[in-house]
Amino acid sequence: MEKETQFENKNAILERTFSDRKRTNILKRAEKLTIVFLLPKVPKFISPNVLTLIGTLGSGLVFLAFVLGAYLANWYLLLGIIGLVINWLGDSLDGRLAYYRNIPRRWYGFALDIIADWIGIVLIGFGYYIYAKNGTQIIAFAFVALYGWSIIISQLRYKITNEYSIDSGFVGPTELRFIIALILIIEVLFQGSIAYLAGLISIVLFIINVIDSLKLLKLGDLRDKNQD
Repeated sequence: MEKETQFENKNAILERTFSDRKRTNILKRAEKLTIVFLLPKVPKFISPNVLTLIGTLGSGLVFLAFVLGAYLANWYLLLGIIGLVINWLGDSLDGRLAYYRNIPRRWYGFALDIIADWIGIVLIGFGYYIYAKNGTQIIAFAFVALYGWSIIISQLRYKITNEYSIDSGFVGPTELRFIIALILIIEVLFQGSIAYLAGLISIVLFIINVIDSLKLLKLGDLRDKNQD
């Protein structure tokens, strides 16, 4: 009976905490369960806004890891993995904490989340720009531009469908963090590989964005026809 009650409570928390968005990413279940596990453990003096700041500081640590890797030794890039973890904690828990505590500010939180995400990706991209060599800096620009494109797609999808999703199919921000962390590890082991891996990620992002843009246009066309 006690286990059934705990299961019901967990489901209620899941429903309330994630009521404002749809997730389709591969790690969604594990991510949701981890978030639900962590939320009760967040000290009361830490607000959702503080978590947003912590997430941005995590991106700042990734930026610092690239700078240290460029001017000191490339194993400093491993600090970027810690930065990505911190970024995930802040970015994933801030809005969820507001819903968990029943103090959501839907539109304020929505706007702040987008702004923080953009600042974070610019910091990471600029850090890679500093680290990159031999003309591969353009990949940093491409990555930031393509990620910005994906953000625009998510906002337009929300406007057209009234359903907010931050994922592109099976890939979301969490999966992207794992990929970036793996790239950092490979770069430490095989210096110079990051240019090829970052280039590959940019190509994949471009393909995903093109596909999502075409889907978005179809959704827009469908909504126009339904309003006629």
